[in-house]
Amino acid sequence: MAKIAFILLCHKDPKAVVQQARQLTSAGDYMAIHFDARAPKSAWDHIQAELADNPNVTFAKKRVRCGWGEWSLVEATLQAVRAAEEAFPRATHFYMVSGDCMSIKSARYAHEALDAADVDYIESYDFFESDWIKTGMKEERLIYRHWFNERTTKNLFYWSFWTQRRLGMERAVPHDLQIMIGSQWWCLRRRTIEWILNFIRERRDVMRFFRTTWIPDETFFQTLVRHLVPETEIENRSLTFLMFTDYGMPVTFYNDHYDLLLSQDYLFARKISPEARELKKRLGKLYSNESAEFKISDEGQKLFEFLTGRGRIGRRFAPRFWENEATLGRERELMIVTCKKWHVAKRLVGAIKQHTNIKAIDYLFNEEATPLPDLGGIQNSLGKRTRHRRALMRMLFEYFETDRLLVCIDPSSLELIEDFYADRSKTALLEIECDFSDEYLSGHAKRVGLAGAQTSDETMAQLLPTIRYDVLFESDRLRDNEFAGHHIIREHANVAENASTLEAFLNVDLEVAERIAATPHLFVD
Repeated sequence: MAKIAFILLCHKDPKAVVQQARQLTSAGDYMAIHFDARAPKSAWDHIQAELADNPNVTFAKKRVRCGWGEWSLVEATLQAVRAAEEAFPRATHFYMVSGDCMSIKSARYAHEALDAADVDYIESYDFFESDWIKTGMKEERLIYRHWFNERTTKNLFYWSFWTQRRLGMERAVPHDLQIMIGSQWWCLRRRTIEWILNFIRERRDVMRFFRTTWIPDETFFQTLVRHLVPETEIENRSLTFLMFTDYGMPVTFYNDHYDLLLSQDYLFARKISPEARELKKRLGKLYSNESAEFKISDEGQKLFEFLTGRGRIGRRFAPRFWENEATLGRERELMIVTCKKWHVAKRLVGAIKQHTNIKAIDYLFNEEATPLPDLGGIQNSLGKRTRHRRALMRMLFEYFETDRLLVCIDPSSLELIEDFYADRSKTALLEIECDFSDEYLSGHAKRVGLAGAQTSDETMAQLLPTIRYDVLFESDRLRDNEFAGHHIIREHANVAENASTLEAFLNVDLEVAERIAATPHLFVD
C-alpha cells in the first residue's frame, strides 16, 4: 500500500502546523516540514518541541528565507524533499502541501487512489505554446536573469529587467530541456524524486538557469519530471483542488464548502480559510474515517465559473432578492414630479405630504443625501439606485405598504422617466415650470461647477444664455415625448389654474388641491 511523505511548506500559525502534522501522520504516513526562516524562531522551536516524539515527522536541515516568485521557494522544497527521502525509506509517494491545504478525502481513499495507478501527478504544459500564463511576463521569466524580488524590491527588479532588455542580454534556455509550466502542488513517486535529486547533482547548468528565473516553483519540477519520466507515466493534473479568480487570486474555502469539497475528484484542497474552524474540524475527522464513502461529481470549477459569471449580472444560484421581478406591478401608480429648481419641488412635495396620505420621496436618483430606509444596500449609492431603479421603486412600494408613490426626478434624467413610463404600472408626470432669473442661473452655474466665485461678469454673461437654453431644452425634451398623463403647473399661473392641474395629477378633491397650490412662497428662490 502507498505510503505518503508529505512535503509541507509553511510560514505561520505553528499550532495549526502541529495539528496538520499529527493529522496527516496518524494513518501511518510521513511528513517533512520546512518552516520559513523569516518566521520567528520561537514559532519554529514550538513546532519542533511539539512534534519531537513523532517518529513520522522530520524537518528540513536548513531553513530558507522564502519570497514569492523567488528560487527560495524551490530551494525550501528541495530541503524538505531531501530530508524526507533520507528519513523515510518506506515512503512510496511525495506529496507537496502548504499550511493552507487540507485533505478532502480519507487516508484510506488517498492510499487506494495512489495504488490504483503507477504514475506521477503533476500539472505541466509547454511554457511557450500553452496559455497557462494569463497576464504579465511570459518568456521574460526565462530569457532574462532575475536577482531581485518584484514584490519587495520592485524598483530594482524592473531596473534589472529593463537594463538587460535594452542591452540585449538575453540568455538561452538549456538546449535539451523543454520548459514546462503548471501548478506547484504535485505528488511524485519515490523513483521520480530520486531521479530529480540525482539530476540536480549532475546538471549544475540547469540549476544555475533556474536559480535566476522568475517564479521557478511553476517551472522547475514541471520541467524536470517531463524530462526524466516517460509521458505514459505522468498524469497531467494536480491532486490538490484549487481555483483562481479572474484576477489571479486563489479562491478561499469556508465552512459551507464541506459538501462541495468532498465531491471533487481530488485528495486535498487549497486554500482553507483560517477562520473556517468548523470545516477544518470536519475534514480532520474525515481523514481518519476508514468507512467514509465519496460520490464524485467534480463540478467545482464549472460551478465556480458559472456562479461568478452570473454574479456579475446579479444572478447567482437565483436572482438577488431585488431582481425577482422586472415590473413595479400593474396595480401600482408612480407619480413623478420634475423641476429644475429642486427647492420648489421639495416645497410642493412637503405640501402634498401635509395635505394627503400619499407617500413621497425627494430627488432619490439625483441627490445622494435623500433620506431612504434600509433596503439591503441597494439604497447606498446613486449608482446602485439608478442601476436597479425599478427594483428600488418596487421595494419602496412594499416598504411604505402603498400602491401610490410620488418621487422627484431632475428633468435632465429623461432616461429614468422614459424607463418608468415603459413599465406596466400606472405612471403620471407633473412638470413644474419656473422662471429663471439671471441671478438664479448664475448661482446654478456655481453650484454645478460651471463657474466659480472669481468668474468675471463678461464670462458669466456669455455663459448664461447657454445655461438658459439647456434648461429650456430639457423641458422641450419632456414635452416631445408626449408622455401620457403629463401635467404642468406654472409659476405665473394663478392658484385656481394650478389647483385644477394638481387635482387631476394627484386624483384628490379640488379643495385639497387648492390648499396645496396655495402653499406660501412655493416658487420663491
